[in-house]
Amino acid sequence: MLFLSRPFLIIPTIRASKRTMMVCHELFGNNHNKSNKANAFRHAFWNILICQKTLKKAKNKEKSIIWCKKVTDLYEKVTQNKNLDEAMDLHNNKIGRTYFLDIFDKKETEIIQLLKEKSQNAKKIAKIEEIEYYKHELVYLI
Repeated sequence: MLFLSRPFLIIPTIRASKRTMMVCHELFGNNHNKSNKANAFRHAFWNILICQKTLKKAKNKEKSIIWCKKVTDLYEKVTQNKNLDEAMDLHNNKIGRTYFLDIFDKKETEIIQLLKEKSQNAKKIAKIEEIEYYKHELVYLI
């Protein structure tokens, strides 16, 4: 139903998702599939790219962000990760959308560089409650 509500956003969303995976494979190999800093990078980058690529069709940043949140939240629900993994992913998705507001007009290389720096400073967590301490930072588990 979500995709039927905004069919013109489907193609940009798919392109952003594919590009995210390609970039992450180039940068991290399969390492981004774990609950680590590379995974934090991937989730933030994915959200930024979805927002960026849907911006033209959505007509404004807020609509692009709302769409991105719906898509990525749905994805997290259907993948049924462990609670802590899901909380981490949702948090890193949100951080990506927050970064988007400041860097929506940047080139991909600049975004990658920024997120590499941010992910290197990501905070390790062991409990869901710890996410609250890091409202503006990426988080990881291992």
